[in-house]
Amino acid sequence: MKTIPSLPPALQKLKSVANLMDAKFRIPGTDIRFGLDALIGLIPGAGDLTGFGISGYMIWVMAHNGASGFVMARMILNVLIDTLFGSIPILGDLFDVAFKSNLRNMRLMEQHYKDGRHNGSAWKVIIPVLFLLLLVMVGIVVLVYWLISSLWGMSKEW
Repeated sequence: MKTIPSLPPALQKLKSVANLMDAKFRIPGTDIRFGLDALIGLIPGAGDLTGFGISGYMIWVMAHNGASGFVMARMILNVLIDTLFGSIPILGDLFDVAFKSNLRNMRLMEQHYKDGRHNGSAWKVIIPVLFLLLLVMVGIVVLVYWLISSLWGMSKEW
């Protein structure tokens, strides 16, 4: 009989972080849950970058705890989808309530452990993807800077 390994303490703590980011609060009278990701996403630019940073940290911890390259690629795709669509004003915040990338990633990691495949090495995937994520983050910062400077320039004309 195969025993299912339990998640290491670091990943147990990440479950709490994922819940805080994606499902800690409930809209009264509904089953709709949301977390800090949706709330901090309301802050233009900085909120989305903060959520992106927290998700990136979670992926980093999962990589150090045995996630394979394939699982890491799926997790990173979840974070990229969340970051790209979540950065759309107003609609992105609604997307954050529905998509819940951090909880999706925790489920992927838990299934990975349950299947006993947590001894893989993700570093072949992580290094290029971290570079790609850095480029995405820089692109978002440049876009937000451009939008703010454009709006600031328009307000001076009035």
